[in-house]
Amino acid sequence: MTQDTRFFGHPRGLATLFFTEMWERFSYYGMRALLILFMTDVTRGGMAWGIERSSAIYGLYTFGVYFLALPGGWIADRLIGKKKAVLWGGVTIALGHFTLAIPSLGTYFGGLALVAIGTGLLKPNVSAIVGDLYEAKDARRDAGFSLFYMGINIGAILGPSICSLLGENVSWHLGFGVAGVGMTLAVIQYVLGQKYLERAGELTEAAVEKYDQAKRMLFFGLVGVALLGLFVWWLFASDKVGLVGFASWTGIILLGVVLLYFAYTLTFACHTALERRHVGAIFFLFLGAALFWSGFEQAGSSMNLFAEEHTNRTLVEGVSLLDPIPTGWLQNVNPFFIVVFAPIIGVLWVKLGSRNPSVGLKFALGLILLGVGFLVLAWGSQYVGDGPVGMQWLVVTYFFHTIGELCLSPVGLSFTTKLAPDRLVSQMMGIWFVGAAIGNLIAGLVAGSLEDLPPDTLFRTVALIAIGSGLFFVLLWPLIKWLAKGVE
Repeated sequence: MTQDTRFFGHPRGLATLFFTEMWERFSYYGMRALLILFMTDVTRGGMAWGIERSSAIYGLYTFGVYFLALPGGWIADRLIGKKKAVLWGGVTIALGHFTLAIPSLGTYFGGLALVAIGTGLLKPNVSAIVGDLYEAKDARRDAGFSLFYMGINIGAILGPSICSLLGENVSWHLGFGVAGVGMTLAVIQYVLGQKYLERAGELTEAAVEKYDQAKRMLFFGLVGVALLGLFVWWLFASDKVGLVGFASWTGIILLGVVLLYFAYTLTFACHTALERRHVGAIFFLFLGAALFWSGFEQAGSSMNLFAEEHTNRTLVEGVSLLDPIPTGWLQNVNPFFIVVFAPIIGVLWVKLGSRNPSVGLKFALGLILLGVGFLVLAWGSQYVGDGPVGMQWLVVTYFFHTIGELCLSPVGLSFTTKLAPDRLVSQMMGIWFVGAAIGNLIAGLVAGSLEDLPPDTLFRTVALIAIGSGLFFVLLWPLIKWLAKGVE
């Protein structure tokens, strides 16, 4: 497998995964750019819901996308293998988008559920198969992941460009349907190119031996999910809790479960003092990630609403197609900046050598830059009383957010894998996804405040929380450095 150089010097299977992930991200970000706008729209056939309700649904949906990566990874590892998980995940996502294209309340929520379930199956496993294409010491591995992530950002640019153009100007449901077409293309080329993956992503012999045990665990898990679903239905049917309250309690309960998990892991799963220190460091990385994503993921909710309602989106005066540009096109700024600046930041860390900031300081820098971005947007928001403001406020905000993301996200992913004991790596990566899930849920709930708060107040509050969290991580830096001793 390591002798295969048919895709820019990399295994031919990388091309299959590259285009699978590119089209999957096309569908995800294309639909995400429309989601909050569709729910709050009152003039073009949208749901005409309030901002608070729409933001809570948005938060629960994006929470589900990341949280379901945990059972998605387990199902792949224990029951069907990563290769089949990607296939069936892709089929489920495509069905979800086509379901969203049917205008009714039931198909809307059904479509969101299918997309979340399918993404939970596909997202963690397609990345894992990339690693399976290479031997452990293959020098091309890091470069292969760089190519793969380029596909992610190409899809993230194309999706909002096409889906927003059609969804906002022709029909919301056409935009959702186009996202489904993109995912269908992903599935077709994946099926045709699956042979190039060879044995990468197949079920391991150890998993085959415990297959019956895994099936029983899956059965009891599905029964538990069904009972939980009935309980949630009863809560809503009896007016015991509203949608916003349910979303809030979901985040609180999950955070409590994570705290209990860390307490259990530190007490029983860690065998040495060094392992306990390393897992303790991962706990702080989890907190930092959850805080960061709770602000960063405002991009699809509050910042998207700001672009729709308070931003002058005229790009070229007198050109009808660009006057105004679709709101979702501003979602392209972040992936564009990632493509431009990711190599620069990567080279910077290498050039700094021994002066390279520690992981704690990089997390602090990421959170502070996130806050600076929101301060810029809060500044621009002060002028909305005089009419729509220029797009430069959002562009500059996305610039600071992107640099912050590049300081925190790849560093956190890499460092978590280094810190985690070998037998706990998958679980610790799952915890990283849970941090993203909680952050997305909080982002949706915070965006709902736009219904009662002026934009400048909301963005200033988020900015102060982000900067305060960053300064807190500066204070934590010596502790994190001590906990990560041997790896830092």
